[in-house]
Order: sequence, then structure tokens, then C-alpha cells
Amino acid sequence: MNKPSDLRRPPRRLADLIGPCLAGAFKRHGFASTELVTHWDTIVGAEIAAHSEPLKITWPRQVGADDPEPATLVLRCEGPAAIEIQHQTSVIMARINQFLGWRAIGRVTISQAPLARRDKRRARPTIDAQEARRIADSMTGIADDDLRAALGRLGAAVKRG
Repeated sequence: MNKPSDLRRPPRRLADLIGPCLAGAFKRHGFASTELVTHWDTIVGAEIAAHSEPLKITWPRQVGADDPEPATLVLRCEGPAAIEIQHQTSVIMARINQFLGWRAIGRVTISQAPLARRDKRRARPTIDAQEARRIADSMTGIADDDLRAALGRLGAAVKRG
């Protein structure tokens, strides 16, 4: 029995499917791509990202295409941390421009408000070291000590699971 060609196609990533849906919302706020928002903590660092988030980018009207004028990034910051973020705007601009590969941001303005997202990452659960060692010791057929220890930790994590 012949299968339709659709069934032979590999599954698509969720990011590929949802990206076009989110693109319109991001463009309304001046973001040409989602990476600045989704990778904010990677771009500016964990300390700055913990107290700020990008709201929008305001692009000036372009008269000539020779040397485009940089945009203004509007950041939402928590009240007490806003002054510290303000002092670090040159660092923020440098990191964003380095990430994007061109001088896209020339100014940062701050809006003091509570952050919209407060995703506190759960702490990684700890692995019982004795259980991991016991599992590793039971694997006598593996000669590499590092591999045996890693498999022991994996086994302990799966058992705790």
C-alpha cells in the first residue's frame, strides 16, 4: 500500500510553526525578529535581564538609505533597578548591536513598571550521589570511568524521576 507523501515528511519544529504567527505582533512593536526578546538574558546578561525587558523599538523615518539612523529601544524596568539599568545603557546598546551585527540601537529609554514576565526557573533537582555511585559500580562492563560515572548519574536521575 502506498502512503501519501505527507506522511514521509519529517516533523516540523514548533518554533517554525509558531514563528510566523508571532512575527506580526513583534513587528507592531518594532522588533524585526523575535531573537531580541527571546534571547534577552543571553544578549544583555543575567543581571540586567533579571530587572529589565524590551518593550519596543522605535525606528526613525529614513530619509536616505546610505547611513540609516539607529533606533530607540524602550525598556521596562522595575522601579528600584531602573537607575542601575540607566547607568548601564551604553553596555546594553553595545551588546545588542554586537548581537545584531550592526548599529541598530542608538538610544535606550526606560519605562518604570513591574516586569510582565516573572518566570522563575526551578532549581535543578539534586541527584543522590550514593545512588549514582551504586548504579555506576554495578556497570562492570564499561571500562571508561567517566562514562560509567555519567551513566550512574543518569540512572539515579531516571530512578528519582
